Amino acid sequence: MGGEQIHEASVSEKGIDQDRVWAIRDEKTKTIRGAKHFGDLMHFSARCLERRFSDQVAHVEITLPSGKKVCSDDDSVHQFISEALGRAVTLWPIMPENNDNHYRLQDLPKASSLKEFRRSFGLEDGEPLPDMSGFPKELLREFVRFSTPRGTYFDAYPINILTTASLFKLASFCPDSSLDRRRFRPNILVSDNKALCDFVEDGWLNNSLIIGSSKFEIETRTVRCVMVTRSQPEIPKDTVIMRRLVEHASQKLSVYATVSTPGNICTGNVVTLPNLGVSNAS
Repeated sequence: MGGEQIHEASVSEKGIDQDRVWAIRDEKTKTIRGAKHFGDLMHFSARCLERRFSDQVAHVEITLPSGKKVCSDDDSVHQFISEALGRAVTLWPIMPENNDNHYRLQDLPKASSLKEFRRSFGLEDGEPLPDMSGFPKELLREFVRFSTPRGTYFDAYPINILTTASLFKLASFCPDSSLDRRRFRPNILVSDNKALCDFVEDGWLNNSLIIGSSKFEIETRTVRCVMVTRSQPEIPKDTVIMRRLVEHASQKLSVYATVSTPGNICTGNVVTLPNLGVSNAS
């Protein structure tokens, strides 16, 4: 669903506190699914509720496309989301890592597996498959068997970092597209006051990055999927964005990171890459 903009956060090895701790399960296939499959989810939004917890997971208030609000601890939440989505679904908090069945892909495609892969990545006929070599083999094995890495609802890693420099660079290839940051769903957006126009994150691989009292390890570039083309409130559907990403950026934009030093971050922190001697304002 559409996210919630916050200006300060605590960060642990699991990522930003309370990020992606709820997910939708398709009741027809009994598989955890997101907006890659149900694009209309991007017209829902959610925000965490303070002091209302299910175990260690904060309850959320979900705003449906109609504007109606429903909370995750409401007995009718599954019904309301299903009716708004036009599909029978249920809402689930994060489950333990050893609950394989919860995370397992129950609806693995058979003969059409390649077609489904291309669809989920927003690719047209003739466009190359994305290069996944930046991901470790054990994570690639998770992608094949499970909807998300077990114990998380992340696509791959707990942190995604994007720069405004990359958005300016992409905009130079598709000037008529709306490149609202919400399309790319970063946990952290790094701004340099419009000084740069380049895919600068590509030079951060295998380096550390410090923000506030937190330290991040840059793992790999983010392979983009059909999500960046989805419509959202005030954002139109736009497949041109994927065409330009494939053509000019190998379908990659932003970087994934893990957290090596938990701490706190906030808007206005200086972003430092010690090994490169570079600092930017976030």
